[in-house]
Amino acid sequence: MLRDGDDLERRIEKLGRINAALIERLDHYDKTRGSAWSLFQAALALEKEVAARNRDLERALADLSQKNHELAAARMAAEEANRSKTRFLRAASHDLLQPLSAGRLFLATLATMELGEEQTDLVKRLGNAFESVEELIRAVLDISRLDSQRIEFNRKPVSLNALFDRLRDEFDAPAAARGLHLRFARSSLAVDSDPVFLRRIAQNLVSNAIKYTERGGVLVGARRRGEQAWLEVHDTGIGIPARDRDQIFAEFHRLEQDRRGEPGMGLGLSIVKRACAKLDHPITLDSEPGRGSVFRIGLKIVTRSAPTRRTGVRSRLDRDRLRGVNALIVEDNAAMQHGYAVILRDSWGMRTHVVEGTAGARAALAQSGGLPDLILADYHLGGSDTGLRTITSLRELSGADIPAVIVTAHRNAAMVRSCGRHGIRVLEKPIHPDELKDALLRLVGERT
Repeated sequence: MLRDGDDLERRIEKLGRINAALIERLDHYDKTRGSAWSLFQAALALEKEVAARNRDLERALADLSQKNHELAAARMAAEEANRSKTRFLRAASHDLLQPLSAGRLFLATLATMELGEEQTDLVKRLGNAFESVEELIRAVLDISRLDSQRIEFNRKPVSLNALFDRLRDEFDAPAAARGLHLRFARSSLAVDSDPVFLRRIAQNLVSNAIKYTERGGVLVGARRRGEQAWLEVHDTGIGIPARDRDQIFAEFHRLEQDRRGEPGMGLGLSIVKRACAKLDHPITLDSEPGRGSVFRIGLKIVTRSAPTRRTGVRSRLDRDRLRGVNALIVEDNAAMQHGYAVILRDSWGMRTHVVEGTAGARAALAQSGGLPDLILADYHLGGSDTGLRTITSLRELSGADIPAVIVTAHRNAAMVRSCGRHGIRVLEKPIHPDELKDALLRLVGERT
């Protein structure tokens, strides 16, 4: 600070120091101002970049939202297409299976007549053709049902012995015709599954084993492993190369080394895989080309049933037990009406009365003044009428629990449960005459 008493030199010295300090402060201020300005400019640039990125993000989110809407619409369209496919197959299957079932009944009656060698061969060839068509329709319907998200299973304890007995009845003749030995190992086990689909799984495995075996035989049995039973189908057939083991469960896949022109569309194992996946049944395969294969299906054991001895139901039951039995047939299809009448009346000696629905059945009951011994009804009748409605209506009207069986092309768990609550057995079209006869004999047994 300058003082009045300072001489000139002293004043000059102090002014020099003050000037230096001021210059230093000005320099520092300029430096600080420049740094802040740079920061300010950088902040403006960053803000612009953030705004640009936000706009890009908003556009991306808008595009994603549009894509999600498009995907949701596509999924809804696909689901509706799948539902439409299922509805179409249901409707078409009924129209297809009606004439097939009628044709089956006519062929069964024709086979009992005295025919020449050429006619007998023709009937056999017609029967084989019917079997091929039936197998394809059944396979398509099974795949459609298994692909449906709304499928319901009727899970219950299934006796393996009972399953093996039915498989023996079905495949004894085809195996013998190929010169193969078909064996079933008895089992006291019962497992948790849907009896219809478990039978379809086993049918496809046994059918494939017979089809791809030229010599030797097929063995069907079960091994217990802890709380699980493994249903096994062994064959001495051509075997499956390692390269084909992943593909054999795909639709329409057939082994390259099968050169014998066997019938079939390659759908059986696809059904097995789908059904096992839906039912949570693990499936394994062991195979060696030229030596055979073993398919195994894992099933949860629910109880042990007393071992039963096979009695050959169809072979030992007196066929005359159906003779004179009075059957009420409820069917609105003319071909099926005629087919039932021909085989029940002409081949098995039953007395038949045919009506088209519930109203006709009630009128027939009122006119006859007596009860039929059994009722054979189609499930889908005209309009909203059903065979179940017919049976329950006649039982209510008569006050009697008339034995009954329902035949349907559209088997589902809800319908099976409804029939089960009324003690009604369900048969699936196309009907095999032996299955129909077995069902009617069971009804006669219940009546007596």
